[in-house]
This record gives sequence, C-alpha cells and structure tokens, in this order.
Amino acid sequence: MKTWFKKLATTCSIVAFSATAALPAVHAAEPAAAAPPATTDADPALWVVKDKDTTIYLFGTVHVLKPGLGWFDEAVKTAFDKSDELMLEMVMPEDQAAMAKEMMPLAMDQSGKTLSSRLDPEQLKAYQAALASLGIAPAQFDMFEPWFPAMTLSVLPLTKLGYDPEQGVEKLLTSSAKKAGKPVAGLETLGQQLGYFDTLPENQQIGFLNSVVRDLDKLGPQLDKMVAQWAKGDPDALAVTMNESLAETPELGKVLLWDRNARWADQLKARMDQPGTVFVAVGAGHLAGEKSVQDYLKARGIVAKRVKY
Repeated sequence: MKTWFKKLATTCSIVAFSATAALPAVHAAEPAAAAPPATTDADPALWVVKDKDTTIYLFGTVHVLKPGLGWFDEAVKTAFDKSDELMLEMVMPEDQAAMAKEMMPLAMDQSGKTLSSRLDPEQLKAYQAALASLGIAPAQFDMFEPWFPAMTLSVLPLTKLGYDPEQGVEKLLTSSAKKAGKPVAGLETLGQQLGYFDTLPENQQIGFLNSVVRDLDKLGPQLDKMVAQWAKGDPDALAVTMNESLAETPELGKVLLWDRNARWADQLKARMDQPGTVFVAVGAGHLAGEKSVQDYLKARGIVAKRVKY
C-alpha cells in the first residue's frame, strides 16, 4: 500500500484545510452534535535546542484531531509559555475565501483537460464511486488537476469519523499565541505548500489520487494509529508507520519530507544567532525517523535533546 496519506497527515498543514478551501464547491458533512468527550491525556514528544542566549523548542503536530485529547499541558504548555514567539510550517489562513483565491488558480487545470480524461476506465469507475460515497458529484472536480481532489478526499472522510481541522494542533497554538500577544511566523508560505503538489508530475498526481481512492476506507484507521503513537510520545513507532513502503514513493519523501527538513534546519540554525525563545511546531513526521529535522540540525552542529515530562 502506498503511503501518501500517512505522510500528508503529519507533514503538510495545508492538507487539513483543502476541503474547506473548496467550499462552496464541496460541502463536508457536518458531524452530529454530541456531548463533549472526556479528556484523554496525551504526552507528545518535545525537543529543545539551545545555546547561551537562544532556546528553540521542537514540537511535532497532527493537523487534524478529534476533540477530547489533552496534549496542551505539562511540558508542552510550559515550553509554549516560556517562548517569545510561535513558528509553524506556515501561518494558518484565517480567511477561507482568501485561501481559496490563492489555491484555486493552481488547482484548476488551465489547459482545459478534464480529470476524467486522465483516468483509465477502471480508475475512473473507482474514483466516481469514491465521490458518490461522500455525496459529491464527479463534475465538481472535473476541471481540477488530480492533486486537488486527492488532497480533498484525504480529509473529507475523516470528518465523518469525528476528526476536525479546527481541533488540529496548529489551530490551538495559533489562538493561544494571539491571546498571549506572541508573534506567529511561518517556515513556509501557503504558496510554497501548494506548489509541492502543483509541481508534481501528472503521473505522480494520478498515483496520489488512485492511492487515496483505493484506501479511502483505511484513512480513519491509519490516522487513529498515528494519533495514538503521537499521543504516546513515540516518534520511532510513528516513523515506522509513516515510512512503510517509503521505497515505493521516494520522490514523495524527498519533496514533502527530506528537502523541507534540510531547509528548515538551515532556518533554525540561522535563528540560533538571535537571542530569545521560540516554540516551533511542525508536522510530527518531520521530527521522526531518519533525515528528520533533528538529524539535519545535528549535521549542522546543533544537538536536539528530548524534553522529559
């Protein structure tokens, strides 16, 4: 099984907002109102790098979560409160209309080639069945490049299972930073994250779409497993889960993980030259396994140490 979704859930924050950016073209099912769930304690992994006048905390996030997971406490909250600023993968867009305005020109196929014409009969049948299962007419996506419906289909089924982008780690950190008057910055821009998908070759975009369609019913269990590993503070297990069959899609690992990790390590090294304390929160996949941000920092002479709870 290819692992597009496993990487996306813990590497690209834009994924969590792909469905809402398509509104009103696509309507995600609203979860039924229910009593607030009991809070379950979570202790995600946290690292720190420091010198005599600079401290940088590294915290791995999951971009969509279910309500009731108590992760913003103990060591994480202490580190956040000590920090002067918050740095995310990208500053999360507040205005859906503005986000859609930037996303749609990239998502639309400017050549006029339809999505259905890119798929062979078997792929098209499976794709149309997947859309139908979510109450979406195939025509709504026919003028888009394959990466966009693939990304959207990665999120929409999760809303039926109780996952909510509004419950994502970045959302809470951002609102908490604003309440505390902490500046919020991004390692990347919205345009950069969109570009990772828009510049994928067509065959890889179609592979992405076919993979999501094929594994649509597995997305929930996959994310449940990764969230459990994240909540236990087990980046090694998360890396194994995320990187299963990575050899099948090395180009995806390079674009979404390793190249970005190396660039971020350079940015963090440069930030060490300025005094202060920074809370850096990026997808947990970037802080797990080989070629993690910590590995690239170590290669640059900076050692990240795990923070104990």
